[in-house]
Amino acid sequence: MLQLFQNHPKSVGESYFQHLCHASGFGLRMVFAGFACLLHAVFPFIFVHTGSGEIADLNRVLEARNAQASVNQ
Repeated sequence: MLQLFQNHPKSVGESYFQHLCHASGFGLRMVFAGFACLLHAVFPFIFVHTGSGEIADLNRVLEARNAQASVNQ
């Protein structure tokens, strides 16, 4: 049972708690970006680049982390 919680974090070079923090941070950023997109849908003059900018930034972070995890394996 413990391996269910450790296999994926280990595969990306993190402990369970490191993964918990990183994944929670990503999730919160995605919730914020989604909320900004919903507000932008109603009020097109606000959050004009927030959603797409956040997605692009999260993608850059993920790609860098994936590249680092590949090097460490």
